[in-house]
Amino acid sequence: MIKVKPFAAVRPPKNLVTEVAAPPYDVLNSEEAKAMAGEKSLLHITKPEIDFDPILPDHDQRVYDKAVVNFKEWQEKGWLVQDEKPCYYVYSQTMGERTQYGLVLCAHTDDYAEGLIKKHELTRKDKEDDRMIHVNIQNANIEPVFFAYKDDAAINEIVARYAAGESEYRFIDENNFGHELWVISDDADVAKITELFTTRVEAFYVADGHHRTAAAARVGAERRAANPNHDGTEEYNWFMAVCFPESQLKIIDYNRVVKDLNGLAPTQLISMLGEDFDVMCKGTEIYAPTELHEFSMYLEGKWYSLVARPGRYDDNDPIGVLDVTILSNLVLDKILGIKDLRTDKRIDFVGGIRGLGELSRRVDSGEMKVAFALYPVSMQQLINIADSGNIMPPKTTWFEPKLRSGLAIHKLI
Repeated sequence: MIKVKPFAAVRPPKNLVTEVAAPPYDVLNSEEAKAMAGEKSLLHITKPEIDFDPILPDHDQRVYDKAVVNFKEWQEKGWLVQDEKPCYYVYSQTMGERTQYGLVLCAHTDDYAEGLIKKHELTRKDKEDDRMIHVNIQNANIEPVFFAYKDDAAINEIVARYAAGESEYRFIDENNFGHELWVISDDADVAKITELFTTRVEAFYVADGHHRTAAAARVGAERRAANPNHDGTEEYNWFMAVCFPESQLKIIDYNRVVKDLNGLAPTQLISMLGEDFDVMCKGTEIYAPTELHEFSMYLEGKWYSLVARPGRYDDNDPIGVLDVTILSNLVLDKILGIKDLRTDKRIDFVGGIRGLGELSRRVDSGEMKVAFALYPVSMQQLINIADSGNIMPPKTTWFEPKLRSGLAIHKLI
C-alpha cells in the first residue's frame, strides 16, 4: 500500500493568496512571467530570472541564488507563513461545470523507487537534474506534483465533508478557473486519512509532474546516502503531491501540427491516407473527432475526418490501441517521415485548452502545413498503461486546470 503523511505547509495568509499564488513554472516563458508577476508573486521564487534586466537564462547561478534569497525574504515579510502543525489540505479546482477535489499531502520517495507511484511517461535526466537543483537549494518542494488514485468512498466522504464547510482560500484565476483550499487540522481526521491511504490505496498514478517526482525521489536517495545517521524519519524522505480520485479527472486532447508534407502534394497526402483511414471532407467549419480512432485533419483551409480502419491497430495492446500510436505509426512516420516525436523539429504539439482554432490558425498563417486533432485519452487508458509498466508516446496527455503554485510549500528541514 501507499505511504502518506500530513505536513506543516508554508503558505500565504488568507488576505494575500491571490497576490502570492501563481501558475506553475513551466506554463509561462520568462517574458510572460515577468509581465504577470506582481510584487508578492511566487514567480519571483519559481522563475527568479525575471528579477534581472535583461532577463537571465534560467540556469544561471545568479538565478538559483536569487531564488533562495526571495524564498527567505517572502517568509521574513510574512508573505509565506508555516502552519503550526502537520495538516492535510483539500484543494478543489473548477473548470466550467466540472470540479475536482484533491488532497494535498506528502508522498514517500520509496514508493516511487518501488513502483507504487506509477508513471506513464519517460523522463530526461537533464530535466530531473534541473528540478533537483531547485529542491536542494531551497530545501523545499515549492510546487506540488499531480497524482491520481483509484476512488475510495471513505476518503471521498472526508473530503466532501470538509468541502461543504468554509474554505481557507477561494479565488478565480486569470483563466477563469476556480481554486479553493480547506485545512484539515483535526487530529482524528488526520489520523483517519493516513490510515485509509496506507491500508486501502494501492498506488498513485503520476498525472502531471514526472520530472519533479523523479527529482524528489533522487533527492531523497542522495540525502539518505549522505547521512550516516539516517533513520527514516527525515523530512527529505517525503515530497508534496496533490492527489485526486481518478473518476474526477479528465484528460483533454493533445494535438499535432506539422511544418511540411514530406514532399507530397495535398492530393497525394489524402490519397495515401486512404490506405488506412476512411477519409471524409467536412468543409471549412472546425470539426472535432467524436470517438476513439477518429482524427480530424486541417489541410488547405478544410477539415477532414479520418477514421482508422479495423485491423490497422491492436485493441489488445495498451499502447497500440492509443490514438497517438495510430497517428504516429500510420501518418507521422509512414507518410510524413517523422520518426522521433521528441527530437524532430518538423512537428509541434498544441494542448487542447487552446482549442482547435489554434490548429487552423497555425496552418493558415503558413507556419505549418497540416494539423491533426485527436480524441482525448481516458483515465482508464492511462491507468492500464501505468499498471502494465508501459510508457505512453510523447505528448499524449494534457490535464487542465493546472495546479496553482504557492497554495502550499513543503519544507525538507
